[in-house]
Amino acid sequence: MKNKEKIIRDFKAVEFMREVREKINEDIKEMNFEQIKKYFEERRLKLVKD
Repeated sequence: MKNKEKIIRDFKAVEFMREVREKINEDIKEMNFEQIKKYFEERRLKLVKD
């Protein structure tokens, strides 16, 4: 299903994914497993809520 109303002009998927991955890596670089698990649970809830 295509949604032409939500097309983002000049969107670069690879560049976007690299930026997201780098931000996550920076956020979790000194966390232990439990902290990382909590980070992703909270992140998922935030993304679902928006």
